[in-house]
Amino acid sequence: MSVGTALDWLAAVALVCGALLSLAAGIGVLRFPDVLDRMHAATKPQVLGVLLLLVGLALRLRTAADLGMIVLVGVFQLATAPVAAQMIGRAAYRSGRVDRGLLDVDELAEPGPQGRR
Repeated sequence: MSVGTALDWLAAVALVCGALLSLAAGIGVLRFPDVLDRMHAATKPQVLGVLLLLVGLALRLRTAADLGMIVLVGVFQLATAPVAAQMIGRAAYRSGRVDRGLLDVDELAEPGPQGRR
């Protein structure tokens, strides 16, 4: 087996794993009951799925121009997904769409009479 064939097989494995993780993220967004669970499903497996897809794409294409673009897409995905999840979670909390009884620690709650939360 040549090196090119081995890289093509690794690319195929990465692409299939990335697609399955992205599918799991989509199913989680549809099936999970509340905003925070959906936010978790939309960020964690989806980002890993996209990164695996990008690795598979990089292993398949193997040109400098393509690799540069793939790295940029990966960096922007890693930079924007956590920020978007944070903003969605905060907006859901402020609009009252979060069941506060499910939270272990509520760091955004108003301070009590003694200044504690």
